[in-house]
Amino acid sequence: MTTFTMSTTLEATYDETVQRVRELLPEAGFGILTEIDLQATLQAKLGVEVEPQAILGACRPQLAHRALQADPRLAAMLPCNVVVAAQSDGTTRVDVFDPGAMTSFSDAPDLAAVAAEARDLLAGMLAALDATSEDSHAARR
Repeated sequence: MTTFTMSTTLEATYDETVQRVRELLPEAGFGILTEIDLQATLQAKLGVEVEPQAILGACRPQLAHRALQADPRLAAMLPCNVVVAAQSDGTTRVDVFDPGAMTSFSDAPDLAAVAAEARDLLAGMLAALDATSEDSHAARR
């Protein structure tokens, strides 16, 4: 099976993690275009209870434009979704759509460079998130 996300699990609360992701995405050059409260949506539409979960639609316009120039069909994969989900054990998981996965859907020659750049930026955001989580966890001990 193709891996299509980059992930980390943090020993931080859901609210802390959502706030930190909101801060780190712009530092990596990504704006947040959309935000979906999945817990509220599923409760309202289906009456089901799930752990808190947010889907943040992140976009770096320069990269999106280059990707669309390479293959306009890639609009179906934009923006890059970043999912923050509370876990039942008290941790919080962050999953980011891996832009590198786009190359398995399109063989456009210019796409690989765009996907690699986006992947590097989002991987850096995850690394910064891990680092701040470790600092916060150490401070609480």
